[in-house]
Amino acid sequence: MDILILTNATINKPSKGVNKMATRININPDICNGRPIIANTRIPVQTIMEFLGAGDSIEEILEEYPTLKREDIYACIQFAAKLMANHYEVRKIA
Repeated sequence: MDILILTNATINKPSKGVNKMATRININPDICNGRPIIANTRIPVQTIMEFLGAGDSIEEILEEYPTLKREDIYACIQFAAKLMANHYEVRKIA
């Protein structure tokens, strides 16, 4: 069996533009099962990324979720980009 392992996590290391992400994305184990969400909402980052991945524009997402701001969408993109900047490796276990 293969397992994906996240190593050398960089999500909390400061870099340019992360201030928006830090104030707009929250992770709380008591909200949405600990999934990253847009602050003061129950909208998971994953949901926004799925809309973008399906080809929806930022404007379309903002129409669907009128309480969101454009900066919230950008923060979701920054969050996903920071996750992809981590080092991943696949190891055999058993």
